[in-house]
Parts: sequence; C-alpha cells; structure tokens
Amino acid sequence: MLIGVMADTHDRLPTMRAALERFAELDVAAVVHAGDVVAPFAARLLAEAGRPLYVVYGNNDGERAGLRAVLPQIADGPLRFELGGRRILLHHFIDWCGAADVAAADVVITGHTHEVLVERRDGVLLLNPGECCGWLTDRPTVATIDLESNEVRIIEVRP
Repeated sequence: MLIGVMADTHDRLPTMRAALERFAELDVAAVVHAGDVVAPFAARLLAEAGRPLYVVYGNNDGERAGLRAVLPQIADGPLRFELGGRRILLHHFIDWCGAADVAAADVVITGHTHEVLVERRDGVLLLNPGECCGWLTDRPTVATIDLESNEVRIIEVRP
C-alpha cells in the first residue's frame, strides 16, 4: 500500500495542487497531512482529493471551526490509525509526541520544522515530508511511503 504524505501547506494552492496531482498519478491509497493547512479554502483541495484523508491541526491552523466544516475528520494530534498493517502516529510536531506513543507506532509522521526527515530509530520510521508550501526553503516537498517495504520517497512538487 502506497500512501502520500504532506505537511505545512500554508495555503499555497499551486504546490498543494501539484502534490495532490502527483499523488493521483501514483495512485496512493490515502493522503496523510501533518498539519498547517491554515485556511478552509485550502482545506477544500484536500477534501476533494478523492482519497481517504488523515489530517491533524498544526500550530498555524487558527480557523479551527472553518477547517472542521470542510474536513470533519481533522483532529488534534496525536492521531493513531492503522494502514497496510502499520501502526501510524500522526502529529504536527515530533516534540509533541510522547515516548510511549512513538514506541507503540511503526511509523511516526510529523511536520512543523519545514525540514525533511527520514530516520529509523528503534524500528520506528520517523518521517517529516518537509514543507509542501516551499515558503521557507524554496523546495516544496511531499513524500510517499510504501507500507509494505517501508520505503520512503521524497518528491519535489513544483506547479
């Protein structure tokens, strides 16, 4: 099972569209967003992606009621779910994840730092796909995870 992972979209619609188009081309089974969608108008792109969506609030998601109206599944982290036989922990910032939550997961997906991180620690895959918006680094990135092989691919998305 291949899933698409993104974070820190910060309302930048062109890179969000490019990411979601790439995920569609790759036929990902689900989209995971680690927070900082920011506004409901951007959330509509996620809602229309045509894939199961797992999403948490980030620290810049101030318009919570509006986001929830568009994305009823949005949650305060940590969000725990299972896909492809893997236990996934989703939160906006790795420092907000408790040690017990991390230890109980196979995959931990976070954002917040706008920096790509792919690390395996004590059998747990830690993934930050970087910033989809590209505002800080001028490198808009997302990721895919093959949950069968545990292989991660970082993908640059330019409109």
